[in-house]
Amino acid sequence: MSELKHTPLHALHGELGAKMVPFAGYDMPVQYPLGVKREHEHTRQAAGLFDVSHMGQVLLRGPRPAEALETLVPADIVGLAEGTQRYALFTSEEGGILDDLMVVNAGDHLYLVVNAACREQDIAHLRRGLPDHQVEVVDRGLLALQGPQAVSVMQRLCPEACEMVFMQHGHFTIDGIDVWASRSGYTGEDGFEISVAAEDTEALARRLLAEEEVEAIGLGARDSLRLEAGLCLYGHDIDTGTTPVEGGLIWAIGKPRRRGGERAGGFPGADLILHQVAKKDHRRKRVGLLGEGRAPVREGAELFDAEGGHLGHVTSGGFGPSVGRPVAMGYVAIEAAEVGTTVYAEVRGKRLPMTVSKMPFVTPGYHRG
Repeated sequence: MSELKHTPLHALHGELGAKMVPFAGYDMPVQYPLGVKREHEHTRQAAGLFDVSHMGQVLLRGPRPAEALETLVPADIVGLAEGTQRYALFTSEEGGILDDLMVVNAGDHLYLVVNAACREQDIAHLRRGLPDHQVEVVDRGLLALQGPQAVSVMQRLCPEACEMVFMQHGHFTIDGIDVWASRSGYTGEDGFEISVAAEDTEALARRLLAEEEVEAIGLGARDSLRLEAGLCLYGHDIDTGTTPVEGGLIWAIGKPRRRGGERAGGFPGADLILHQVAKKDHRRKRVGLLGEGRAPVREGAELFDAEGGHLGHVTSGGFGPSVGRPVAMGYVAIEAAEVGTTVYAEVRGKRLPMTVSKMPFVTPGYHRG
């Protein structure tokens, strides 16, 4: 087994008493002494600081980079205004999802943030697919300040950043440190994702943690927060065997890229994906699931109907601290995907009832202006 990589905050995690675990090739904090449940609740009520420096940060330069990237993703990148970002998907020729990513129009280039576990393959995919473009991997830290009081913290440290609305991006200075920041995150809350030079990451993290609203939050609470927000984790809720339509991600396929649009198709797997969009003939769908009682239903649990017919399986699940009951997401046969349908999850030989539910499970706190 190769040695685990460290983020620029590795020493700080140790100082803060974090429990460390291997994640996507990195030694990462799963929780701090506060504990996962209280970290989750603190983020929903105040502000949590997450180290997401393991994510891949990439600059794409060259002729018409937005048009070039559209040959690899079904999102509308050409129509993305400067200083804004958009969720996108790398798709395969078979219509599956290779990874999900964020794309920023940074003016003369694009700034991409890709998942840590897919980082090397994504970079190879970009270089192979866009040979006339420069794919530069940048060595920077990435911090996520999330929660309803994140804006109060930023108002004191960088008031200009608070003028942004959800999914806007800009360059700012915090306490003399140059940063790239967006008003976004993966918890369902208002907040900011802040890219910073590797050598400045610890100083910035300490400055943010010095604010009374802010606590360090680990991967455990990050997972329960994103699950309550109905957000996919690549490799679990979406993967190469899942199409964007099956994954409930039709909204990530830009209207200009769909049939009849001015730039229809042109991305890997377009024929199958756009057929599914138009005809709605996919056979399964990602759905939200609410359980009864307090017993969590975990990833891998099989799902059945009342007669014992197999419907699908759970891809993410746990107890939702903010919801107060078990929450999960998974794939079911299309005939069982309607909200309100009762399905049964097999947990340790018992079949527990769950209700197909709308996602997100919590009201989003995104600042849309």
